[in-house]
Amino acid sequence: MTLKGKHALVTGGGTGIGLAIAQALAAQGASVTITGRRLEVLQEVAGNGLHALQMDVAEEASIAEGTAAAVAARGPVQICVANAGIAEGRTLQKTDLELWQKVMRTNLDGAFLTVRESMKSMLTTDWGRVIAVSSIAGLRGLKGAGAYSASKHGVIGLMRSYSEEYMGTPYTFNSLCPGYVETDIVTNQMKAIAARTGQTEAEARAYLASGNRHQTLLQPEEVSAAAMWLCGAGSQSINGQEIAITGGQV
Repeated sequence: MTLKGKHALVTGGGTGIGLAIAQALAAQGASVTITGRRLEVLQEVAGNGLHALQMDVAEEASIAEGTAAAVAARGPVQICVANAGIAEGRTLQKTDLELWQKVMRTNLDGAFLTVRESMKSMLTTDWGRVIAVSSIAGLRGLKGAGAYSASKHGVIGLMRSYSEEYMGTPYTFNSLCPGYVETDIVTNQMKAIAARTGQTEAEARAYLASGNRHQTLLQPEEVSAAAMWLCGAGSQSINGQEIAITGGQV
């Protein structure tokens, strides 16, 4: 498989799942714009086909201007990976409107705006792939994480809707729904659980791993492999789907 000549845009591309996807795309020849709020983080991993672009998915102007700059530098976006997101969990009565809106603005509004702006240039080409990184929380609600779960359900709804809107065109829209992946987000959750419950970090890690059916934390490369499949030969009929990467049935 080769993606030579293709321009990919990956939000949240400086760490974790986003970085793994970006590196996999670049390894197949794509020119990859990686975005994030912290330019220094992006610059640390830039090179070898990865191009750093500071962009905040919680801000419409930042997405519009950043995407336009990426297109001007590297051509139309033909692979859009809406990956950037935050994971904050609170129970219902502890979820104030400020937290709710913060999660929605980043996870759902950010995905919508990323796809909208990327499609402006993608529609001038004869091939395109849109991949949104949802979560196991987008397939079933997670206890104590109503805002996060709702945002990830919404991401799946976006991909389903756009797959219908562009049915019969050379563009596909799919969601990846990983379980607990060994990233900074999970590491921070592990530390928070240990501090809150008095467990050791090893015990907290095992607790998080138990959220996956095979009782093992996923690696970012397992998610990037699924993204590459959606960009590869023979993927044109995989459209409007949710790909669960959870070690078993959800």
